Amino acid sequence: MWVFDLAANSLLYAERVAHGRNSGETLAATFSNDTGSYASSLGLFRTRDVYFGRNGYSLRMQGLEPGFNDNAMSRAIVIHGADYVSEAFVRKVGRIGRSLGCPAVRRKVAHALIDTIQDGQFVFSYYPDPTWLAHSRFVNCAGNGVAQNGGFSAAP
Repeated sequence: MWVFDLAANSLLYAERVAHGRNSGETLAATFSNDTGSYASSLGLFRTRDVYFGRNGYSLRMQGLEPGFNDNAMSRAIVIHGADYVSEAFVRKVGRIGRSLGCPAVRRKVAHALIDTIQDGQFVFSYYPDPTWLAHSRFVNCAGNGVAQNGGFSAAP
C-alpha cells in the first residue's frame, strides 16, 4: 500500500498489505464483491470513519464501483492492523498472512496510516483483471465524461 501526499508530492507510506484468504496464496489474483467470499475487492474506495472493533483501530471503506466493491460496507471491509502483517510472521511462514478480505497493515503503523487517510480520502485497489478493467468507470473515463465532470464525487 502506498499513501501519497499529493499536495506535497511525497510518499508517506510504502507498506505491505494483506489480501483476502480466498484471493490467492502469495499473490492476489482472485477478487470478489460477495459477502462471505473472504476475498479482496478491486477498484476505487472512499474512506469513511474510524472505530474500535475486533481488530482494534479500524477504518471503514465505501466501495464506489457497482458489482466490484460496492458491498464493502456490508462486508465490513476495513483497513486495520494485524499481527500477521509483520517481518516476524514472514520469517515464520514465508509470507504475510491473509485477512477475510480487508487490506490489513502492520499494527505498528495502522493507527497513524488510518489517521492520514480517514474521512473521505480515496483508496485504489488494483490488479489487471480484464473484467474489472473493461467495466470500471474510473479506469475507463475516456469519452463518458466521468473524469471531466467530477467522477470522484460519490456521495459521502
